Amino acid sequence: MNPATYKPAHFLWTFGEGIGTITLNRPERKNPLTFESYAELRDLFRALVYANDVKAIVLRGAGGNFCSGGDVHEIIGPLVRMEMPELMTFTRMTGDLVKAMRHAPQPIIAGVSGVCAGAGAIMAMASDIRLASPDAKTAFLFNRVGLAGCDMGACAILPRIIGQGRAAELLFYGRNMSAEEGERWGFFNKIVPADALEAEAQSWAARLARGPTFANAMTKNQLNQEWSMGLDMAIEAEAQAQAICMQTKDFERAYNAFVAKQQPIFEGN
Repeated sequence: MNPATYKPAHFLWTFGEGIGTITLNRPERKNPLTFESYAELRDLFRALVYANDVKAIVLRGAGGNFCSGGDVHEIIGPLVRMEMPELMTFTRMTGDLVKAMRHAPQPIIAGVSGVCAGAGAIMAMASDIRLASPDAKTAFLFNRVGLAGCDMGACAILPRIIGQGRAAELLFYGRNMSAEEGERWGFFNKIVPADALEAEAQSWAARLARGPTFANAMTKNQLNQEWSMGLDMAIEAEAQAQAICMQTKDFERAYNAFVAKQQPIFEGN
């Protein structure tokens, strides 16, 4: 993909200074997802594996809300009428969105405001860093619509962020998690005033974009891979990853800048 010319059909995309910004843009409905937007988001994150110009991603919603989840009329209604093969196609596709987000080498910063529910909560969870406005209400509400909490990787990822007991509470009850509670539990990295949330997310992304982006991608990869490793295997994997990073020009640039008492300028190679 060419990030400068990419024009999605079901959400907004802007790109500049190495930062790609995804805006879910159905504010009149609190930015729900449809079959088409699920698939297009999945395809975008898959393409980002090869988009070296994109150094960081900001994920946000328009109109003061993040995402209300799957559209009741455009997704939930049709699902009730589907047979098992069609349902499996859908649930695998939604899970593929989370896989694509985790496999994209760029760190993803979610700027969460207002409603963040269902698949919206999952997309925030699948991001690497989460910032929230004080009015953010995050709900893994699958239980409230008669479904299991084990949706799109929630039972694997959420306990690793906030702990098993807290994850169980949210997934069994489907209740709202406030911004303050989310920050206290480690789901949100920081609470930011609503009118400063977008600028703060862009600022965090800019710091990543200016950093050693090859090394950042390696960090994200290891954060993913080490879930299934024992300690000895993890330490060996990190030794190999770090040795690879030590061969980069950015490592040499950082050393030369330190010797010269200057700030390093990283180029991602």
